[in-house]
Amino acid sequence: VLATTKFVRMAVQTGLLCVGAWLAIAGSISPGAMLAASILMGRALAPVEQAVAQWKRIAAARSAYERLNGFFAGMPAAVVPLILPEPQGKLSVEDMVVTPPGAGKPAVRGVSFELAAGEALAVIGSSASGKSSLARALTGVWPSGKGQVRIDGAALEQWDPDQIGRAMGYLPQEIELFAGTVAENIARLGNIDDAAVTAAAIAAGAHEAILRLPEGYATRIGDGGVGLSGGMRQRVGLARALHGKPRLVILDEPNSNLDAAGEQALAEALAKLKAGGATVIVVTHRPQLLRHVDKVLILSDGQVQAFGPRDKVLTELNAARPPQSVQQQRSAQAA
Repeated sequence: VLATTKFVRMAVQTGLLCVGAWLAIAGSISPGAMLAASILMGRALAPVEQAVAQWKRIAAARSAYERLNGFFAGMPAAVVPLILPEPQGKLSVEDMVVTPPGAGKPAVRGVSFELAAGEALAVIGSSASGKSSLARALTGVWPSGKGQVRIDGAALEQWDPDQIGRAMGYLPQEIELFAGTVAENIARLGNIDDAAVTAAAIAAGAHEAILRLPEGYATRIGDGGVGLSGGMRQRVGLARALHGKPRLVILDEPNSNLDAAGEQALAEALAKLKAGGATVIVVTHRPQLLRHVDKVLILSDGQVQAFGPRDKVLTELNAARPPQSVQQQRSAQAA
């Protein structure tokens, strides 16, 4: 086909030159017009020749498109979740196993616990014990390989994503803010309700700090915007987690970058969440936050080492520790 196209193009150009030469000899056109006509015809036919040259790729693309259409047509239709009653915050975790993406070994193994609506839980443990992996799985950021996360009795996948997203607040350990204004970040890039945005910032203790930014809530951050300190990023992230008065709030190391004022604001935010009936899960290694929770879950190597009321678990934990020497006690008292 390509050879035939080239032959036709050259034959047309040759015939055009012959006719042009005859007309030029007869004095009807100038030699320049003859050459211009030949060049224009060559340019006009070039796209046709290029299209024919790429015909194999066009046919392959059409065939791939038809195969994809057939594949997707054979897939079962996605089930649209039923809109359930607004969640109240009761949480149940059943034999959860979580493997981080790209990892071959589970980070969380056989974790089970229950929280009533309005209870606060602290998840503690040594580094790499699976605390952050558990937090990500509770929010659905990481899928669980086994087990279920149930909110008000319904599995996480049974909830409409938009509905459960509005009812859940999450502050990750590594906070990523979007390129946009402070108000847009707090509103999760959704419709900005001024009252809801400022209420979330006040609850997070970030309102006064945001007002001190160059343009307040309209200050742009991220690409081409103002750079925020670690503590300020954490406050904005906490305000984002509290936006819309969620019923389930999961905070992963929420005080890692906070100063004394930020710690106090966080403690007040936890108290307000509990008073409002929200279920709160705090991943922490700092004992200051333990006095604001009802229950404690201790993870060790991805498994539950202890779970129960705060005072009981902490008492058992302290009793299980080896006694300190006199020198260690004096060092602790001096510290």
